[in-house]
Amino acid sequence: MNKLNLDSKSKSSFWLDPSSIGEMSLLGKLTCYFSLLLWAFIVLFPIYWLVITAFKSMDDVNFGPVFVPWLDFTPSLHAWKNIILDDMADTLSTYTNSIVISFFSTIICVIVGSLAAYAIARIEYKPKFGSIALFALVIAASCVAIGRWGVDWWIGITSGLAVYFFLWRESIRKRFNSKTMMLIVGLFILLALVLLFSGNYFSNFDKHGITLFIILILIMIGLSAAYWINGSVGNSDILFWVISQRILPPVVVVLPVYIMFQRVGLLDTHFALIVAYAVVNLPIVVWLMHDFIATIPIDLEESAQLDGSSKFGIFWEIVLPLTRPGLAATTLLTLILSWNEYLLSAFLSTSKAQTMPIMVSAQITMERGIQWWNMSVVIILMIIPVIIMAFLLQRFISKGVLLGAVKG
Repeated sequence: MNKLNLDSKSKSSFWLDPSSIGEMSLLGKLTCYFSLLLWAFIVLFPIYWLVITAFKSMDDVNFGPVFVPWLDFTPSLHAWKNIILDDMADTLSTYTNSIVISFFSTIICVIVGSLAAYAIARIEYKPKFGSIALFALVIAASCVAIGRWGVDWWIGITSGLAVYFFLWRESIRKRFNSKTMMLIVGLFILLALVLLFSGNYFSNFDKHGITLFIILILIMIGLSAAYWINGSVGNSDILFWVISQRILPPVVVVLPVYIMFQRVGLLDTHFALIVAYAVVNLPIVVWLMHDFIATIPIDLEESAQLDGSSKFGIFWEIVLPLTRPGLAATTLLTLILSWNEYLLSAFLSTSKAQTMPIMVSAQITMERGIQWWNMSVVIILMIIPVIIMAFLLQRFISKGVLLGAVKG
């Protein structure tokens, strides 16, 4: 009996006990390898299916499924011929558009986002909440004037910024006491009400009176907030506000963005998509780069500042080299997001500035259904640049991920 017990214990220890310190047990190794193989199969099988679908004929796709080339089906190059040869002009144009738009939007986004992240990480901001409200409402009033009166956008925005600066300066200096300020606000509101109801007596003022009423009300609310609200926000509030822009569903803002670019005559242009992609991805760059910059000891920057280096010199010569792994990971993520963007491209482009995601969706036709074989070819062509970038930046990406994992 004791011998059987010893044999069973030795067998269990063979499976459960590691052979040396720092190694896994045999059962642990088998479980780990099985889990990795299962996960690799789950990840790679869709790519395998995409590749073999690109070499299938219409009958193989519709009357499948077939899995193994030359056994289940005979590979065909007709889909590659359709995309690369027959539609070469459209494919090349769309591919070039995607490269140009994604590259420049990523560069702009990473540069501006890194500068903003460095400023938030190293400079203490305490803007007044009232000043922020005044800025937002004055710009909203400028947009009302642009939309209702057809004012040129650059004139409207410039005038709005000038009005904001004047009102902000007066509200900061507080030349007037509270009673005088209340009298000024009351007079402006009374003027706005007169303009609102003037349309009942003067038909020429119907549209203009309502527009002026909205503009004056917005400005007066902003001026009142800037004068009486003294609360301020900090860097953490600004950082949260930046990332909160990604919480809002893109479909909510796509129509105003479309109208804005339509007003300024930039629809179906590379510039419109570059600006839109950069603005949409900017919060992610600011959020990620802020975490990487915050890990850099501030003593290095203080030493460089004592040696006479400027803020921009410190950022360019010290901060960027030390955050190179995080910068590479952020750049690749931004590039992927720009490369795969569909909604903005669908609204802001028609023919001249179409990108690869639009070409993928174009393989869904009403007459012939979804052309899976052509779509697979387009997707393969679409993922090649991203895979190449991932291989080139793999060393920096792994360092950036580890740096972010052990932060704090």
